[in-house]
Amino acid sequence: MNKTTNDFEKLFEFNKITLSLNKVIERNSWDQEAIMPSGALADRAEEQASLMIIAHKRQTSSEFSDLLDSVKTEGLSKTQLRQVSLMRKELIRALKVPNELIGAIGKETTLAHSVWIDARKDNDFEQFLPQFKKVLNLRREEADAIRQDTDLSRYDALLQDYEPDLKSDYIDNIFDTLRPVLVDLRSRVLDRPPAPEITGYFPIDKQRELCNEVAETFGYDFSRGRIDTAVHPFCSGTGNDVRITTRFDENDPLGSIYSTIHEVGHALYEQNIDPIYSFSNIGRGVSMGVHESQSRILENQLGRSESLTDWLFKKFFDYFGDFGCKDSTAFYKSINSVKNGFIRTESDELQYNLHVLLRYRLEKWLFDGDLNANDLEHVWNEEFEKDFGLVIEKPSDGILQDVHWSEGLFGYFPTYSLGNVYAGCLFEAMQIQIPALNENLNSGDLTEAIAWLANSVQKHGSLHSPVDLIQNACRFDITAEPLISYIEKKFSSTYNLN
Repeated sequence: MNKTTNDFEKLFEFNKITLSLNKVIERNSWDQEAIMPSGALADRAEEQASLMIIAHKRQTSSEFSDLLDSVKTEGLSKTQLRQVSLMRKELIRALKVPNELIGAIGKETTLAHSVWIDARKDNDFEQFLPQFKKVLNLRREEADAIRQDTDLSRYDALLQDYEPDLKSDYIDNIFDTLRPVLVDLRSRVLDRPPAPEITGYFPIDKQRELCNEVAETFGYDFSRGRIDTAVHPFCSGTGNDVRITTRFDENDPLGSIYSTIHEVGHALYEQNIDPIYSFSNIGRGVSMGVHESQSRILENQLGRSESLTDWLFKKFFDYFGDFGCKDSTAFYKSINSVKNGFIRTESDELQYNLHVLLRYRLEKWLFDGDLNANDLEHVWNEEFEKDFGLVIEKPSDGILQDVHWSEGLFGYFPTYSLGNVYAGCLFEAMQIQIPALNENLNSGDLTEAIAWLANSVQKHGSLHSPVDLIQNACRFDITAEPLISYIEKKFSSTYNLN
């Protein structure tokens, strides 16, 4: 083993321990949301703060910095160069944020999550507001630290954590193309007669069985994962331990099924990363936008496709009997119905991005504008009524519906719509590169589609930048046009707008 290789191995082994600590921190967060007893909260907050401080100290230590400096780029492989580049970038960021601030963020977000759950249950934003202000101010402080010696705005500094190398002006250009088309199409669709509705009683145990079968059909490996329940469905973990959650409603089986498919998309990205990247900076999803593209293409372009509808209709009938749809055509229209509603996670493809754009505007105003936290609920309600024509009467239908801000995840929301744009591009490419796609879906066979995503996107982890990864898979430049074309075609046909 030559000196270059030996130096890199020492660096890799040191960094592996830090990444392992971060995996434990993430698993503790999963445990808190899924199965942790409520009385353990105070202890968990201290545990998370301590672990985050230890991980941050390792990442900012002189030992790590010296190991990085000792590695010479000559003689390294492309993969090793990428790992060194990612480590150096994360070191520069970490050095700017004091250990005390890291610990404070870890503790206050852990506490805020519990306060958010209670405030949501009580429909009282004022109950959450003091803790929200603590988290907001800590993240503002962090953003100011990160953007030192850069041209980043406060908001863009946080955006880098979720969509590296992108700035909000790039995202604004894409969203500005998308928004007017969605507003116009939504208006025309809502003027049409409503689609058929699924009705009946859907036992939770049957929904759980169907969710498990659907998850397996979409490729989820239960030997390296599990499905639990949570207030807000999510995916957690990497490599050989990737867990997901869903939620159940006896009157609405679509919520659990499509939440499961969505989270399976996230899980497949992590489960299908090439094992040679395990415990390295490459061995995880490259960005939340790319991550979201994997969940949305499974949930919508595949899971709500007309081609898969016949198979899924038969599954629903087998599990639940008569559920209000006479045939697969009615079922397809039902699962793609468009109707006004308050909840982002329950919204249709047509309106989903409008929910995201609302949150994106508010986040930027909180960090780069002059929006005060005391006015946030009022401004949310006002902006929502402009976009959707509905008056919010309770915070659980508005500002308290999402978990993200309680966890300090500012800069996360725009990646949802960016992920939809990526998914639109990927689906267009998938249709070209898999001639038998619709035929496969008709029989409930997703093998080829899932393998295409695994080979084109997922196995690479963070080897490439987000934009390069998607463009390499699609073999064309990223724009909003494929998503716009897909949505216009789908809903114009479903609602007979032509």
